[in-house]
Amino acid sequence: MTLSPIQADALSLPGIRHAFFTREGGVSTGVYAGLNGGVGSRDAPEAVGENRARMAQYLGVAPDDLVVPFQVHSADVLLIDAPFRSNDRPRVDGLVTRTVGLAIGVTGADCGIVLMADAEAAVVGAVHSGWKGALTGALEATVETMVQAGARRDAITAVLGPTIGQASYEVGPEFVDRFVSIEQTNARFFAPSPRQDHALFDLPAFIGARLTGAGIGRFVGLGLDTYPDERRFYSYRRATHRGEPDYGRLVAAIALAR
Repeated sequence: MTLSPIQADALSLPGIRHAFFTREGGVSTGVYAGLNGGVGSRDAPEAVGENRARMAQYLGVAPDDLVVPFQVHSADVLLIDAPFRSNDRPRVDGLVTRTVGLAIGVTGADCGIVLMADAEAAVVGAVHSGWKGALTGALEATVETMVQAGARRDAITAVLGPTIGQASYEVGPEFVDRFVSIEQTNARFFAPSPRQDHALFDLPAFIGARLTGAGIGRFVGLGLDTYPDERRFYSYRRATHRGEPDYGRLVAAIALAR
């Protein structure tokens, strides 16, 4: 099976290559079946390495020039100008670069994976944003790092890739309280759940609101829910509900083309 990455029209810009990779086209097996890009998973390292090499080839870079950080659900972002070794990954959740031929990426399996670009300034960014990262400023930090690297805030386009959708994301009252206690208007991102005292959280809308509030020029959400689409997407929550021992990770990556 060949790779079937998702392309966003909003990021089909001069000098930019990007992909929201699905699980199609990889060599992993079992619960990881397909294009698992998670070096933090318990998948066979050689399978993940081959999957990553296929992603790099698609993006037109060498395997070592596709880099993904050690994600820790933080608001920390790093500007890089050269690849780092896979065994020395920085513990951050966002990467920014202005280096041609360097592909920066993030992984996700329900959390938001966001790619950003200012094509005119030749600055790109990638950020992993689950609820914690979104709430604590990972998205705004990535925008700010891009601006510091030379991007113009209102020229930045951001695209949210496959992410758990509201219909699939039930949360308890303490989760809702955490958001509403910070900002009362956050209540608009929650809808009633069929289960008493629970709610459905709209993570994609929350991410979009945070990015729009950061003053970027354009935000696009692809509207793809990871949970129900097992053929194309990995899902941490789906794996947990099934009692599976682990789960694969999707990769989203962006590069300035040579």
